[in-house]
Amino acid sequence: MIIGIDLGTTNSLAACFTEEGPKIIPNRLGKKLTPSVVSMDEDEQIYVGDLAVERGLLYPGSAASVFKRDMGTERQFSLLHKTFLPEELSSFVLRALKEDAEVYLGEEVTEAVISVPAYFNDARRRATKRAGELAGLKVERIISEPTAAAIAYGLYQNRDHARFLVFDLGGGTFDVSVLELYDTILEVRAVAGDNFLGGEDFTEILEDLFFEKHKDLDRLTLDEKTLRQIHKQAESCKIGFNDSRVSAMHCKVGEEILDFEIEMSRYEEACEELLDKIRQPVRRSLADAHIKLADIDKVVLVGGATKSPVVRRFVSRLFKMLPDTNINPDEAVAMGAAIQGAMKERREAIKEVILTDVCPFTLGTEVVREWEKGVFENGLFSPIIDRNTVIPASRTERFYTAHDNQTQLRVHVLQGESRFAANNLSLGELSVDVPSGKAGEQAIDITYTYDINSILEVEVKIVSTQKTAKQVFKGSNADMSDEEIKERFETLSYLKIHPRDREENKYLLLRGERIYEESIGDRRHYVETALHKFESTLNTYDSGKIEEAKTEFRAFLEDMEDF
Repeated sequence: MIIGIDLGTTNSLAACFTEEGPKIIPNRLGKKLTPSVVSMDEDEQIYVGDLAVERGLLYPGSAASVFKRDMGTERQFSLLHKTFLPEELSSFVLRALKEDAEVYLGEEVTEAVISVPAYFNDARRRATKRAGELAGLKVERIISEPTAAAIAYGLYQNRDHARFLVFDLGGGTFDVSVLELYDTILEVRAVAGDNFLGGEDFTEILEDLFFEKHKDLDRLTLDEKTLRQIHKQAESCKIGFNDSRVSAMHCKVGEEILDFEIEMSRYEEACEELLDKIRQPVRRSLADAHIKLADIDKVVLVGGATKSPVVRRFVSRLFKMLPDTNINPDEAVAMGAAIQGAMKERREAIKEVILTDVCPFTLGTEVVREWEKGVFENGLFSPIIDRNTVIPASRTERFYTAHDNQTQLRVHVLQGESRFAANNLSLGELSVDVPSGKAGEQAIDITYTYDINSILEVEVKIVSTQKTAKQVFKGSNADMSDEEIKERFETLSYLKIHPRDREENKYLLLRGERIYEESIGDRRHYVETALHKFESTLNTYDSGKIEEAKTEFRAFLEDMEDF
């Protein structure tokens, strides 16, 4: 059986698909949520979950938490005398979930679908996959958390065509995804987010307010154990707002108990800066999807932090509608991952749905630009596949030599949004030899083809000699052999055809040319303008814009022929 796992910043959980539908798997303590905390004792025994939380409170320095925020980095976490990478700590959590699932199911579990924030870049996704492998799991798929949540809510079963926004605020990360449903196709239109914004930040607001009241306390002089107790009290205070408009903290500092009471209105006011940070990814995702706020049919809340009344009121005001909270926000992602696992097993009990995804980050290369005669700037980033392009996708851009007598061109493959290459994630390099000549004489066409399995094929063609070089960059989901990858890209070869050369578009262009030739005067001018507009849209490679333009151009041609 393939289980679904939500590997969270604050809590993690697993689910399985049964005859009654998806079920959350209880952990060894009978709880649904396992805190994403790892602790180690002097005998190097590893503890995970609630036990690790308690050990961390009693023995500062023996536990680590919130390591998901650093997935894909080289940051080291210390547990007593040993250090661990974030993916190694995550593997301990995953192994505990695997063991609990085996006890619950009464069988060995070797496969899983693991969810990640939609805004995780390739390095973070690869690290998550490695964590699963270290835990003894074959990771069938890395699925974006909002997509998993959409599956759990059964959005694909609701209506023939609808647009949804998944608002996913977890313990340490924030994602917003715009999804569109066409019959059985669930298409991710755009994603945006912040890997360093979550429920922990809302807890820290209460800590800051506590220290603001007790000005005689100096954080720098307090021991780790006291700081952890204050943090725990702040978390309890935050949860207290779920049932009351007033909540409190009672912290033991030395031999003294320090109290702190706060009204929700004061807390909400203190959270304004964090709420403003939430608005930015929402705006970006809607803009990238070319969708207005009024076009959203449903807003779905996911992640434990969305249970906060402060967050829920903010979401209601922002979207001018009540969000859907039919499923426990803590459980939606794990349940969706379990359903995705059942889909891969082709279970008859569930309706098959086709999922399409997008590139969460822009893919491009490093270039040199000449701003004016003889004035060059090195290390700039030139996008080739823009973020939120529906995948699989293929794009081609032409580049030229920058210097006289240049005999080699280096294609530095990058992922990110910064204008400067150094600020983006390096995926690798590919170099090609070109004939010597004056600057700008030699050109290469660079084609990026990105697969849904996070496999990037880079093809470089030297225009003057027609020689080509290829390299494949395997991503987080790439468990394929080189032969399988080759076959996959052969099936995707159609993507390298310019949209204007696809049959339907070509037909419309030819039809337009015929009507142009049949017309005279102003009528001919109108047809020429419409042809140019449609051709310009085809050159954007934006599937959403092309579909809109195709509908508009087809209607225009029909009007012209009916005239």
